[in-house]
Amino acid sequence: MSQHAFSASERAAVYRAIDERRDMRHFNSLPVAEDVLMRILAAGHAAPSVGLMQPWRMIRITQSSLRKQLRQCVDKERLATAKALNEREKAFLALKVEGMDHCAEALVVSLMDKREPHIFGRRTLPEMDLASVSCAIQNMWLAARAEGVGMGWVSLFDPADVAKLLEMPAGAKPVAILCIGHVDAFYPRPMLEQEGWRKPDALADLLWENRWEHS
Repeated sequence: MSQHAFSASERAAVYRAIDERRDMRHFNSLPVAEDVLMRILAAGHAAPSVGLMQPWRMIRITQSSLRKQLRQCVDKERLATAKALNEREKAFLALKVEGMDHCAEALVVSLMDKREPHIFGRRTLPEMDLASVSCAIQNMWLAARAEGVGMGWVSLFDPADVAKLLEMPAGAKPVAILCIGHVDAFYPRPMLEQEGWRKPDALADLLWENRWEHS
């Protein structure tokens, strides 16, 4: 084993956070302590980013009226998504696919504006800025789970609507509404798997060697 490895108990804690991370949709009304929230945000800010550009911009929504407007953006896209699913419309509408009503904190995570000059690692893969933001969100998810706090990623919204609502500059793009709060229990399995929406694929079916294999 590498001399740089964590201890057995430390490794177990890291893998437990990964294994038990859940996209939470059910929250209770308990507030999240400010120091806990700041640790979760700091974990996100510690994420790797292409060219060290740190393209994430986080907006904490503290006004109830603004959260209500944000919720309306989500409801609008939720109905549009349901229509697009055709025969699965009713099944989709039966799912609780966002938890904005009861979560203690709502955050909007966005890509920065003026990203064009950043070409380190992005010349042929400009979407690496989005990958960097995703790493930040994943860090926050794992930190939240370690703190015993639930987090859910809401993607049901029109980015243009949310950008206008939050007065974002041209070029900035919202990519996630994060619901953070205490939960009565974490789901034993991913919620969509529990609800029979979809079964996750096995790693063996997604891992190939040397070349693309047809499935």
